[in-house]
Amino acid sequence: MSGRHIPRIYYANALHTGAVVPLDAGTAHHLTRVLRMQAGDAVIVFNGEGGEYLARIHSSSKAETQIEIGPQQSTQRESPLQITLLQAVVRAERMDLSIGKAVELGVYAIQPLMLTRSQGMKTTQLQRKEKHWQAVAQSAAEQSGRTIRPDVYSTCSLTDWLAKQSAYDLKLLLHPGLDRAKPDVEATPRSLALLIGPEGGLSDEEVSLAQSAGFQGLTLGPRILRTETAAMAAITACQLQWGDL
Repeated sequence: MSGRHIPRIYYANALHTGAVVPLDAGTAHHLTRVLRMQAGDAVIVFNGEGGEYLARIHSSSKAETQIEIGPQQSTQRESPLQITLLQAVVRAERMDLSIGKAVELGVYAIQPLMLTRSQGMKTTQLQRKEKHWQAVAQSAAEQSGRTIRPDVYSTCSLTDWLAKQSAYDLKLLLHPGLDRAKPDVEATPRSLALLIGPEGGLSDEEVSLAQSAGFQGLTLGPRILRTETAAMAAITACQLQWGDL
């Protein structure tokens, strides 16, 4: 394995040094068919509980691929700022880009929102999309060295999310025409909700609803950004100000 990149994979269950565990079919196919890895080859495994484990492929067959879990490696790559991205549902390629880059930039969780100007979907189609979005988040977490896999929650309306929201130190709303360049904060926030609208922006009612719930308006310069660009720029700015960039 000298000089060869060691792949990182997410494993959804408990991990213990010395254990031999089976991989799901998708991960097994990627390692053995796409990357052409064999018994004895090294992988890095994480399960979202912090840290990661060095492991090796124990056995591989058409029926099942197993890995043997090696020593745990204490690793800290998570931001002290827990950002929940409230991302309006948009067209497929833009949604994938927003979710993937948000995970790379260190968000803690992603809440898709079906807003007034979001692309409508049938329930079955939306369920397939949500499964796909979680896979996008998992792939980005594996690639970027994350030790957690950010959750992609079930899609809901802004009204429903506000009714069940957790407490956040700071809530920010990106919307053209809101002239505040910097949020009003008394202390360094440790948790942050970031609301990004769809193509065409949030409706006036949604802006008023969010502001009534404590969201502060924020602008990112004089230009109007696409939804996926706005998400990346805002997350980066917040991580620079209060996180680990």
